Amino acid sequence: MALRLYDTKTATVRDFEPLEPGRVSLYYCGATVQGRPHVGHVRSAVAFDILIRWLEHTGLDVLSVRNVTDIDDKILEKSAASSQQDHVATSDYPANEPWFALAYRFEQAFHAAYDALGVRRPRYEPRATGHMTEMFTLIQRLIDAGHAYPAEDGSGDVYFDVRSWPSYGELTRQRAEDMQDAGDADPRGKRDPRDFALWKGQKDTDPATARWDAPWGPGRPGWHVECSAMATKYLGSTFDIHGGGLDLRFPHHENELAQSAAAGDGFARFWLHNGMVTYAGEKMSKSVGNTISPEEMLRAGRPRAVRYFLGQAHYRSQLDYRPTSLTEAAAAVERIETFLERAAQDHSAGTPGADQPVPDAFAAAMNDDLNVPQALAVLHETVRSGNIALDAGDSQTVAQRAAAVTTMVAVLGLTDVPESHQSGDAASESALAELVEALLRERVEAKSAKDYARADAVRDRLTAAGVALEDSREGTRWALARASSTTSPATGARKG
Repeated sequence: MALRLYDTKTATVRDFEPLEPGRVSLYYCGATVQGRPHVGHVRSAVAFDILIRWLEHTGLDVLSVRNVTDIDDKILEKSAASSQQDHVATSDYPANEPWFALAYRFEQAFHAAYDALGVRRPRYEPRATGHMTEMFTLIQRLIDAGHAYPAEDGSGDVYFDVRSWPSYGELTRQRAEDMQDAGDADPRGKRDPRDFALWKGQKDTDPATARWDAPWGPGRPGWHVECSAMATKYLGSTFDIHGGGLDLRFPHHENELAQSAAAGDGFARFWLHNGMVTYAGEKMSKSVGNTISPEEMLRAGRPRAVRYFLGQAHYRSQLDYRPTSLTEAAAAVERIETFLERAAQDHSAGTPGADQPVPDAFAAAMNDDLNVPQALAVLHETVRSGNIALDAGDSQTVAQRAAAVTTMVAVLGLTDVPESHQSGDAASESALAELVEALLRERVEAKSAKDYARADAVRDRLTAAGVALEDSREGTRWALARASSTTSPATGARKG
């Protein structure tokens, strides 16, 4: 059975044949590194990691690209906020942090989350800030083709002319005229409110380090043009698959498609989008308090169980997290591991080899638009029959089932997940740091509110627990009594 994938653009499941025989070119949107990864980011990464693994298992070479958006309005805003007088420093947002340092630090946080869940690095992981030349070229092509224009107000902005491209809206099956009333020309220099920025002229509030000299004046790129420039840089003007979360379809992917096609590029032949993550059936929201982060998941359960949970639903469906989710995932993982351990102890069954064929039903499920739930059903049925064979002393069947299970869990990426996110002293130190950090944040908040009695109470509590504090202009340093090295997660200060 040939691989069939659901293409968002055509809203159909259709046969997938790579543009170049034997090789798949795939681009999926990575992080805008303004903060720590949320569960939607890692769900998307796991979904595309499974797709890549399956393509490779079928013998295809996958040229994968996942971008890093390291220049963006929100990155600059959060950096600027860290320099405000009323800013309350935390480990996530210390005081006076340059935008590029903030972006790099959170990029590493994303890598840590991906690594903890066995998500392999793509072939290329380009940063937006490293591809200005490609963006300049793409924008100029659009201007030359009559699909973009420099703003006439002298701002240095360059906009994509939505009305010049009749196919605008084709990815999400919308008509441009239905999106919003065009009205009068936008005072910022737009001809139409629906036009989107390809280049943003410098603003007085932008730091000098966030400005690049473009033919239209100094400034920085718009979000959408970054991905078009990077995707075609590494994969060519036409490539096989463009992926990302469902929330990126509009406006991000719609604008990517419009500007790339208007410039004359074939761009993506398939558009794949993974579904969102909810909490007990409700949309996750910090204001409601029903969110869970990857870090919280990794503290609550084994990384392998977290990976299993994030990958168990069909990639296009909604994934619902409940308090029992990781317990159920852990039980499923343990059934698989217990069988493989029992099979390994059955010396007469031999050792499962690598790259064994998967059951036909597993392959059929994966080829059916990456139907992981059905593939997992085949995996667990294989485990069940393998256990029956073990109980019956049928070593030949045991070896066959163990080989099949080993290959299936490798395709699903479970074997590449570290056994534990942290262990031993590292886990203890992390837990201690997290608790101290929470109390230090509480102390800072109390001081900001001029509740000095509560601030003193927090300090006394830490002192009683054997944690010594040292306040300075740089923040608060802490150390265990008689310890030789200290770290302050709440302020980023370090002493050693």
